[in-house]
Amino acid sequence: MKRRVYVIYTGGTIGMVRTPEGYAPAPGYLQGRMAEMPEMRAAEMPAYTLREYTPLLDSSNMTPDDWLRIAEDIARHYQEYDGFVVLHGTDTMAYTASALAFMLQGLRKPVILTGSQIPLSEMRSDAQANLIPAMLIAAHHAIPEVCLYFGNRLLRGCRATKVDAEGFNAFASPNFPPLATVGIHIELNRALLLPPPNGSGALHVQALAPAQVGALRLFPSIPAEIVDNVLKPPLKGLVLETYGMGNGPTANVPLMTALQAATDRGVVIVNCTQCLTGTVNQGGYATGSALARRGVISGFDMTAEAALTKMFYLFSQEYALETIKSLMQISLRGELTLPA
Repeated sequence: MKRRVYVIYTGGTIGMVRTPEGYAPAPGYLQGRMAEMPEMRAAEMPAYTLREYTPLLDSSNMTPDDWLRIAEDIARHYQEYDGFVVLHGTDTMAYTASALAFMLQGLRKPVILTGSQIPLSEMRSDAQANLIPAMLIAAHHAIPEVCLYFGNRLLRGCRATKVDAEGFNAFASPNFPPLATVGIHIELNRALLLPPPNGSGALHVQALAPAQVGALRLFPSIPAEIVDNVLKPPLKGLVLETYGMGNGPTANVPLMTALQAATDRGVVIVNCTQCLTGTVNQGGYATGSALARRGVISGFDMTAEAALTKMFYLFSQEYALETIKSLMQISLRGELTLPA
């Protein structure tokens, strides 16, 4: 029997068409275009069902409610299909991939996000080169993870980040190797895959509560008043993007005092580096150790997207504060690497 893939089209560039105002979503276009493609009728391609969302969204407008809609859609059809492909705009694809990795508990089947930089309607599009391999991998490979496929590479979803606004290799996994590379063959690195979850095989969706979390990128001479205002209630968690190996401006005493006051009242502050590659080491420099003494915890080599969506996930389960801090520093879905 043919393998079966459920394709969710949320919106994004892949299904847009040219208009006088620029590229815009065209309801029904993608389904019709895929039906016309001879590649979709090849023997090795899976049978597929395409679900088009209404309205089609630019990914800049994605919210946690949309993440939940996608997760629940996958859960409803989980037993009917061998794999799932989510077509998504590139701007926030890494956030959605990270969020789904935490929300889909007990996942045993591949969920692959992809899209394109140029619409499928254009001759020089990268859409087909992303869509077809994503569908083939989702159908024929037992990958119990949320992944992101782009530019001939399959990345762990909660390790991916967008690195190029225009190029076809728009995404990277700076601190973890690709799960697969696609050339003449699909080369899957099984040693990197997460093990299948224990249990009955049922898929559970963890909904995300409207947690008060945020992100702040440090910059030279950042006013302490800005940091203090960001940290005020109702904020519960903050991804603090620091310099290098996790360093901050320790000479800015009011700023350090604001961080201390926030952690004292229970705000979880996670230290992630602004660097594309590498990991936070709060003991490497005095300026990193100072943050640790003020209650800031290490995010190790997590992307900002993974750290933020992980916070959403943990706060949604109403864990005790110390439990949230502990779990932020443990790999739950392969999102971080602990020091040796």
